[in-house]
Amino acid sequence: MNTSVAFQGEHGAYSEQAVFAHFGPTASTVPCRSIRDVFESVQEGRVQYGIVPAENSLEGTVNQTYDLLLSSPLKINGEIKQRIVHCLLAIPGTKLENLRMIYSHPQALAQCATFLRSLKAEAIPAYDTAGSAKMIQEKKISDAAAIASERAGELYGLIVLKKNIEDNPENYTRFFVIGHTDSPPTGSDKTSIVFGAAHTPGSLYKALEEFASRGINMTKLESRPVRTTPWEYDFFIDLDGHRTDSACQEAFEAVKNKTTFIKILGSYPRAK
Repeated sequence: MNTSVAFQGEHGAYSEQAVFAHFGPTASTVPCRSIRDVFESVQEGRVQYGIVPAENSLEGTVNQTYDLLLSSPLKINGEIKQRIVHCLLAIPGTKLENLRMIYSHPQALAQCATFLRSLKAEAIPAYDTAGSAKMIQEKKISDAAAIASERAGELYGLIVLKKNIEDNPENYTRFFVIGHTDSPPTGSDKTSIVFGAAHTPGSLYKALEEFASRGINMTKLESRPVRTTPWEYDFFIDLDGHRTDSACQEAFEAVKNKTTFIKILGSYPRAK
């Protein structure tokens, strides 16, 4: 049986491309309206895995994904880093100079801001890149275009008016694979955790010292507001190594005594 994987967006979304990159072209993909819906689909057993965006190299962290990782029992099972190539898509016969509206996800619009300023068209946020392409095709809008993947254009019978319209060619999105378990050690792994630090001098330093003293490298450190307590923060960290490594286990035990809580979000193979 093919692996079933939920993703946010319509068929042709960048998240769906990440599914095929990780699980192969035979994966059975299930579109979801929101990132929360992806989590719920996995948690309730409707699919085996989910793919969710974690961060973009230009726009930063996808906050909803991290908030849901904190509250969900699901684990990070893998990661994919994917180059994002934006295309301007329209129904056949549409001319670039006749465009009045450009639809896409807010992040895609932001990533193509310089190109959009060169057009005399209104940028209109939508819930999904591929969903914007699908909408233009279904409604046969002749003076509008969508910013989405080239594959979305192929799926919905749209032409590419212009390719590589993103402001920066170093535009990558990191996706997480989420599942009921994380992955076994491979020898080239990362572990993601989150913890809370007390409002006392040096509390964050004392927690991080436990990793540094054991030679554990941190590849990401970011704070997120605690939703229930104003002006308090949780700290999300990515570490080199697997949670079963002795050094990591020792560090996690030591950190428990220096934080208000610690949660291991999962260990997974490092993306190539």
